[in-house]
Amino acid sequence: MKVLEERTGRSPSEILVSAALYAENSESLAERRAVAVEFIAARRYLAALSNNVNQLARHANATDEFPEAARTVLTRVRAVADRLNTMLDAMVR
Repeated sequence: MKVLEERTGRSPSEILVSAALYAENSESLAERRAVAVEFIAARRYLAALSNNVNQLARHANATDEFPEAARTVLTRVRAVADRLNTMLDAMVR
């Protein structure tokens, strides 16, 4: 156990929980946490972008013009969505 603690930097209880929960799966608890952290970051970024999209939509509705900045924001939204889809695909495999 001591060797695993030193190699992974994880506590004995985390090692045991990972072994019990993921015995049939090579994915460790630390790896699942890292994926969760990445999902949370992507969700926050997507929320910030959605605020920008709402502001751009209000502007477009009020002036009948589609701002050039909207194209940039929508490109970023698509990139985040693609990133989330890639992460989900990796989790399913």
